[in-house]
Amino acid sequence: MIRTALTELTGARYPVVQTGMGYVAGARLAAATSKAGGLGIVAASTMSVEQMRGAIREVKERTDAPFGVNIRSDAADAADRVDIMIKEGVRVASFALAPDRELIARLKDAGVVTIPSVGARRHAEKVASWGADAVVVQGGEGGGHTGPVPTTLLLPDVVAAVDIPVIAAGGFFDGRGLVAALAYGAAGIAMGTRFLLTSDSPVAEEVKRVYLGKSVRDTVVTTKVDGVPHRVLSSELVSSLESAGRLRGLLRASRNGARFKRLSGLSWGEMIREGRRMRRARELTWAQVLMAANTPMLLKAAMVDGRTDLGVMASGQVVGLLDDLPSCEELITRIMRDAAATLDTLAALHDD
Repeated sequence: MIRTALTELTGARYPVVQTGMGYVAGARLAAATSKAGGLGIVAASTMSVEQMRGAIREVKERTDAPFGVNIRSDAADAADRVDIMIKEGVRVASFALAPDRELIARLKDAGVVTIPSVGARRHAEKVASWGADAVVVQGGEGGGHTGPVPTTLLLPDVVAAVDIPVIAAGGFFDGRGLVAALAYGAAGIAMGTRFLLTSDSPVAEEVKRVYLGKSVRDTVVTTKVDGVPHRVLSSELVSSLESAGRLRGLLRASRNGARFKRLSGLSWGEMIREGRRMRRARELTWAQVLMAANTPMLLKAAMVDGRTDLGVMASGQVVGLLDDLPSCEELITRIMRDAAATLDTLAALHDD
């Protein structure tokens, strides 16, 4: 057993977190992760409020282990979603964007552990000063929205800057990585791509095969999905997005925005108000706000519909080192076994 500030804070048996991946991290994957001793996270940002409530209850039916829920802090219904998490007894609230002071205070008062994800030291310092309980720090190797600084540089920089537990993300997949993160001062690791490529992941098998066929050079960071840096698998669609002119890209985003409106049930007025909130919270231009409609639809096309030709596939560079589809239990058991073996090897190097 490896006890850290993360396991003490969340109640998880092991310091391994499954990240909140849209259309991937539903009740099934989160429950399998938590049941295996890690900390499963339900990705609720791509769910309606009622779907989120249903997913929470499904996880609780599958396991009594602690788990978390990831939401967008800038969403119009963020307060309602927080209320549901509190009422349903969710252990951890996860955020891709920093929640404000009031939201953190509400969660802390209710005993919910608050863990935002950040990609820069200054962001970690900000949320720590606001009362966040821990922080996930993702280096540039990670999939989805990511920054330019690699984990090996960003992680020690953040660990030295804050006095709350730091969870390392970006490039982790095995027990050696867990030990390396602990050596840098982290309290655990968070993984997305590795959990996506498990037998408990709901992603279609043909999509998983596409991932398993990629090398470490087969990802690209593009701003053409939603206007901000996004690491995805290389594909013909991504190449066409990269080569498309500004007008063509905005027209594509407009069409996807209309599709998202139908899928979400939002009115145009609600969509516009949501865009204004996103613009203020994330400091986006109106063009970037419009392009943000690409993200849920392009992810859904690949992850839900299995259309790798019509969608984008978020992925960390670690994809090139993965060649199997273990269950979450097999994966976490293997990580902890290999971490223990690595620690024993390192201990043998020390001469008293």
